[in-house]
Amino acid sequence: MEHIVIIGNGIAGITAARHIRKKSDKKITVISGEHPYFFSRTALMYVYMGHLKFEHTQPYENWFWKKNMIHLHQGFVTNIDSDNKEVFLSDKTVISYDKLIIATGSKPNKFGWKGENLPGVMGLYHKQDLDSLEKFAPNNEVCKRAVIVGGGLIGIELAEMLRSRKIPVTFLVRETSFWNGVLPAQESEMINKHILEHHIDLRLNTNLKEINADENGCVKSIIIEETGEEIPCNVVGLTAGVSPNIDFLKNTNIACNKGVLVNRFLETNIPDIYAIGDCAEQEIAIGNRRNIEAVWYTGRMMGETVAQTICGNKTEYKPGNWFNSAKFLDIEYQTYGWVFSEKNKPENEAHFQWKHASENKCITISFDKNSNEFLGINTFGIRMRHEIFDRWLSEKKSVAFVLEFLADANFDPEFYKAHEAEIVAKFNHEMGTNIQLKKKSWKRIFSKA
Repeated sequence: MEHIVIIGNGIAGITAARHIRKKSDKKITVISGEHPYFFSRTALMYVYMGHLKFEHTQPYENWFWKKNMIHLHQGFVTNIDSDNKEVFLSDKTVISYDKLIIATGSKPNKFGWKGENLPGVMGLYHKQDLDSLEKFAPNNEVCKRAVIVGGGLIGIELAEMLRSRKIPVTFLVRETSFWNGVLPAQESEMINKHILEHHIDLRLNTNLKEINADENGCVKSIIIEETGEEIPCNVVGLTAGVSPNIDFLKNTNIACNKGVLVNRFLETNIPDIYAIGDCAEQEIAIGNRRNIEAVWYTGRMMGETVAQTICGNKTEYKPGNWFNSAKFLDIEYQTYGWVFSEKNKPENEAHFQWKHASENKCITISFDKNSNEFLGINTFGIRMRHEIFDRWLSEKKSVAFVLEFLADANFDPEFYKAHEAEIVAKFNHEMGTNIQLKKKSWKRIFSKA
């Protein structure tokens, strides 16, 4: 019986295991050093905030794995012998494989700061990070202040978690405005204001110099690079991005750059070895996508794709139109297609922006200034339908078409105030057009045409 070994039990690895099992009776072994069972990493924040228990983050009961003949092995992989098809673990266990899937995910970035490995310094990615938070920041008596280093989605989540327990937070962001390498200025500035409204000490244009220890070897304070200011704290959250977790591959023949290099079929340079999820790096980027995408849904897609190939139906990885969603404290965010910040905006990309006069709601629509083709949309505080925008992007609809049928895309709950008429009126005023907003049509929304 062919033996499939998967290193990593995150969304990518477990999706691969499930789909291989659906399509075959191959022997499957999943190796993980973090936790014996698959859990949702995106739900860790809600465990700390008291909305869930950790067991609620596990989508499958513990009996699921045995019933589906997916063997779970807890341990850390230290090396891979691709010539003899063997995986070596830190406990001296050796596991042979016929095909190997590397799905080891990401690890928080560190930049050689003094004190970056002290107790009380952590990221927000692993189960162990959640345990560390409970140890070093259970309340505001034990943790008098926390410092978060690095803006972005993980940083804002960690800030929200700590504030839920009334722990003071200082947020160090090296950019001139929050996440302004990704978001257009209107949106970034709105998030800056929203962070401050939540009593978070946001420091823009600010870098970490070092982390100091107390007499017990735990975090005592941080020093700011630009001013030398010392900020007393008990916890430091390192959220300055993530990088592929592939240190154990240094002594192997598997080709790596920042991540494990793969082709469109998620194959490495070694036959019968694949890489998926956050640790995989496309040799050639797919469209505007980054070579490495540390995103939940792309990990799931890669798991499904590689399972097809391993089960005899060689399948190319095609992630489709870019999309993502997140939450900035109380503001929901969605993006479909491509909306670049002013820093990175291509010459052909034009932006139309609308912002609510008093509420934290805004949109940015990007389109080609030459052809008027719709390129993408960012929405804050207004929910939109993924299927609608995915269809419009695939069909290369014009920006006028998108605005005309914008009501179809709205997915806000019933009785929420709609803003499409105001948005279209602003576009007409600025662009000299006469677009007439169409009334929402459920027939169009659910049409496959």
